[in-house]
Amino acid sequence: MMDEEDLGKKSNSPEKENIPDEVGSVKVADEVLSIVAGLAVAEVPGVAGMSGGLVGGITEMLGKQNFSKGVKVVPTGKTVAVEIYVIVKYGYNIPDVAIAIQEKVKVAVENMTGFDVTAVDVHVEGIRRQAEVNICESDDEVTSTDTSKYPEMEGTKP
Repeated sequence: MMDEEDLGKKSNSPEKENIPDEVGSVKVADEVLSIVAGLAVAEVPGVAGMSGGLVGGITEMLGKQNFSKGVKVVPTGKTVAVEIYVIVKYGYNIPDVAIAIQEKVKVAVENMTGFDVTAVDVHVEGIRRQAEVNICESDDEVTSTDTSKYPEMEGTKP
């Protein structure tokens, strides 16, 4: 005979046979996987941008943002391998940035899509120096000098 404790446990637990295994199918496009990974990379400190080649550059010139730029996904069933092509900001530790990218992408893709991420390969395609911003105290003027565009100015301050 069952006591009250056993009855309570049984009534609170769902019956396995009453829960359908599959209601239908959910398909996530490769482009969606790429966008999720690209947005996750954008949140990592030290990432200056994504390296997407000619197509990504043309898309940006047309004024459209391409969040899948620099991301390649290889889905196999319910698993996916991700390749990331990035440009790192000068002064950041490249291995630390790459590890942060791997962790962030893995968590984002798995949480948002339900896919198991088997690998996140990070390819550092370049380094970008950021524009220096100087504030002149006398007249509160803000000036910007990007010395990477003017090699002859490197090491000088306006």
